[in-house]
Amino acid sequence: MHGIFEEILPLVRKPSRYIGNELNSIHKNWDDVSLHIALAYPDLYEVGMSNLGIQILYDILNKQKDVLAERVFCPAPDMAEKLKEQVSNLSLLSLESWTPISKFDMLGFSIGHELTYTNILEMLKLSNIPIYSKDRDDSHPIIFAGGPACFNPEPIAEFVDFFVIGEAEEAIVEIGVRVQGIGDRVGKLKELAKIEGVYVPAMKNRVKKRHVADFSNAHVPIKPIVPFIQTIQDRAVVEVMRGCKRACKFCNARVLYSPVRERDPKRVISLADELIKNTGQEKLALTSLSSSDYSAIESVSKEIAQKIAKQKVSLNLPSLRTDSFGVRLAKEVSRVRPSSLTLAPETGNEKLRFSIGKRITDQEVLEGVKAAFEGGISAVKLYFMIGLPGETDDDILSIAELVKKAHQIGRSFTKRVRITAALSTYVPKPHTAFEREAQIGISETLRRQKIIKDNTRQKGIEVRWHQAETSFLEGVFTRGDRELSRVIVAAWKLGAKLDAWSEYFKFDIWQKAFAECKIDPNSYLRKRSPEEELPWNFISIN
Repeated sequence: MHGIFEEILPLVRKPSRYIGNELNSIHKNWDDVSLHIALAYPDLYEVGMSNLGIQILYDILNKQKDVLAERVFCPAPDMAEKLKEQVSNLSLLSLESWTPISKFDMLGFSIGHELTYTNILEMLKLSNIPIYSKDRDDSHPIIFAGGPACFNPEPIAEFVDFFVIGEAEEAIVEIGVRVQGIGDRVGKLKELAKIEGVYVPAMKNRVKKRHVADFSNAHVPIKPIVPFIQTIQDRAVVEVMRGCKRACKFCNARVLYSPVRERDPKRVISLADELIKNTGQEKLALTSLSSSDYSAIESVSKEIAQKIAKQKVSLNLPSLRTDSFGVRLAKEVSRVRPSSLTLAPETGNEKLRFSIGKRITDQEVLEGVKAAFEGGISAVKLYFMIGLPGETDDDILSIAELVKKAHQIGRSFTKRVRITAALSTYVPKPHTAFEREAQIGISETLRRQKIIKDNTRQKGIEVRWHQAETSFLEGVFTRGDRELSRVIVAAWKLGAKLDAWSEYFKFDIWQKAFAECKIDPNSYLRKRSPEEELPWNFISIN
């Protein structure tokens, strides 16, 4: 099998996606361990290798003496076709040892968003594993999943044997211990259902979200794998905080990663030193949902920036506040003067902004913009959401007005000013304050986008937007039920895959799949009454 695979590699784009052996990857002898787990991200290698969760679980599992963890990602269409062409029915292989995925005891998917659902089926099929849980027997791996999209697991519940709801760092070792020594899959699943945070769809058990209590000392891979090719997030990462101190009603991440937990400043600095030493990365990011709210952000970032500047490494602070403090801090810690800055006012006026729980005034937004241009930045990106509950056309027009005011401020500093307005359609998410609100459809999304575009037609302003059709699908599946599994299978069989990539996304396939299954997708965007039972009600997040 290795020989056939080696013959295929020169025939595909980016063979580095499939060869493994990167710096810091871990290789164990298959016969020396009793449990073999494949960790999967259902997207291309460069997306999966940007996922911090995969790196953490990979390191934790391989620290266990009797466990082996290897990685697998969704192949690009050219590789998938080559695998299907083989008369020997060549399987999807793990990166570390080129072992067929079907030979592992367990296969775990980290699912970041809903547009990867067909990729899960594609990977199962390429691994010669039945796509439906009910069709698997003791010869097949146990399939599990976790990640942000699993807080409503019902649309994919028929494909997955069990879900980890919440943070898997502590649960993953317990899961490994529980399954060892049990021969049959039904027995394993019964045992797994006893673990806090584990949901077994066949048993429909109620679950409570799992979280790491001692985040400050939580496991961090200090020798993360360094990919051969550029990834989506090509940098070393230190997570400074989990959760968010803000109370934005629209934000599901705040709910999913609660409670708020900070990492000790001394440990953050120590981890930054270790990561730069062990990876050779030229960028380091201090990440959280709202880095400005980390209590030691100013002192820690300045100390780290000063240290790593000597090694020609730059510091990045994503998720800073939309005010002059955030702008000033970003400027102070940057070794190379940034040419652009991103701020997220979310709405065009403070009345709507305050109604969704984001308590930032228009004045604070514009002060942040001014501080950016004063610091020599010539390009500012502003993130907005359209379709928020209670939004009117006046609110839409206020986005255009705020963008023009930002442009005017920039013009007073430089003639080369560039303001980018990035528009995303609001998708009500499970477990948030807006989980029962209606989502606007495709035609209404396009209408509101047009209002903003028509009112910002001037040099130096660019409007970008999320594709209305992908936001529509995300909205359908994020609040969907088990009925939608039929649609996912139908769309996959019609050729839907890698839907998060604009070059592969084909909305007409999804329209045909909904029609075949006689399901109206618009019904999932409707407002839900207070009495209606929600598909995810069996999950407790507190």
